[in-house]
Amino acid sequence: MRINNKYLRNSTLFLLCILGPLIFAAVTQAYSPEKFKLKAGAKGKLCLKCHEKFQKALKSRYLHPLLKTGECTGCHVSHASSYKGLLVAEPTKLCRECHQKVLPENARSAHMAVKEGDCKKCHNSHGSDNKFILTRSGNALCLDCHKDMDERIKKNQFRHKSLSKDKGCLNCHDPHASNRLGFLLKKDAPSLCLECHKIDKPAFKKKHLNYPVADSNCSSCHDPHGSDKKGILYAAAHAPVSEKKCGECHAGPQSKTPLKIRKQGIELCRQCHKDMMDKTFSKNRVHWPLVDNIGCLNCHNPHAAKQKKLLKGPIVNVCGTCHADTIELQKLSIDNPKNKNLCEPVKKGNCIACHAPHAADNNLLMAQSSSKDLCGKCHEWQTHSTHPIGEKIIDQRNKNLAVDCLSCHKSCGTGNNPGMMHFETTYEMCIQCHLDRRR
Repeated sequence: MRINNKYLRNSTLFLLCILGPLIFAAVTQAYSPEKFKLKAGAKGKLCLKCHEKFQKALKSRYLHPLLKTGECTGCHVSHASSYKGLLVAEPTKLCRECHQKVLPENARSAHMAVKEGDCKKCHNSHGSDNKFILTRSGNALCLDCHKDMDERIKKNQFRHKSLSKDKGCLNCHDPHASNRLGFLLKKDAPSLCLECHKIDKPAFKKKHLNYPVADSNCSSCHDPHGSDKKGILYAAAHAPVSEKKCGECHAGPQSKTPLKIRKQGIELCRQCHKDMMDKTFSKNRVHWPLVDNIGCLNCHNPHAAKQKKLLKGPIVNVCGTCHADTIELQKLSIDNPKNKNLCEPVKKGNCIACHAPHAADNNLLMAQSSSKDLCGKCHEWQTHSTHPIGEKIIDQRNKNLAVDCLSCHKSCGTGNNPGMMHFETTYEMCIQCHLDRRR
């Protein structure tokens, strides 16, 4: 018997319309609260009968909204969980389910605790007498982790006033993340600075010798966390800055272009550093950043800096802006547990222990012509090996080369190889020349 398709389709729709509501009602009834005969306050308030210590948390000045409304099941499972504390989700992800805006997507900088989802480093998950249920108030919370900054601030003779008023650290930094700025800054300099420092005041103009600095980067001269120099200038300040002789490099404050420098590149620096320049350019090899239009400012700040010699940052970072591949190799070597005897300059990122930063007569701007002599400043190579090295010992791989330290070792690290060797084992290294010893 053939069944009409249209009839079958209409019959199915009819049954769904009749049975659907009945099935839904049955399921709803089966899983309704009445089914489990839950007591009043079962989602939270009832929990406090056993968890008495949270009675104290309830007396805190600030409470987590869910605890305040007695909704413990917002974060905890009643019976069993795969996570400690019967949490409903992995601790590092739980808070983010509600607080999604705390860490914007593609944030330029983010607090490490936020990135790792370790909110409890700063917040008490239930309640606190501090606003935002913070574990501690004010700068004390930040300086618990940033102990190096705490030491610096305590030692500074001159302190930045914003650190001790209102929100302290949070006057300048966002505690969670910054969309477009590094170091969790709320705004870029000078916008951030000008919220407190009024440029129209005579005292401000006098301190800056009447130069129009409203659009300048304040942190190119001033340390925002304080310093031992008046005006919270960085520890290393260029003499014309600390002596208020801006006119030595810039046009006068009354000129049409007051911030324009008087000369370009090294010619400006040569005015004061003539002897150093003459000595540098008498060498056979000059570090190329010196000879472009930027010159000294490729590596040095013109006004002031945290680092000695007005360097833009730690030596390894400054060199790494151009020599990123070498610095990455050094990092691999440092992190490799096989490299316990890694060369000290590599460990400490002190490139200028072996290389001259400005110029030299030797290849690769090496401080000495012979790697044997250079390495010998730190390494007593005579006690290290009986292998002969020197100008009279020819490298079997290349008759044009003599055997020296670099024949077997790589000066800037070798990633995964021990002893900064070119190969992973001594055997592999030796058979490159001693072919008869191959097994």
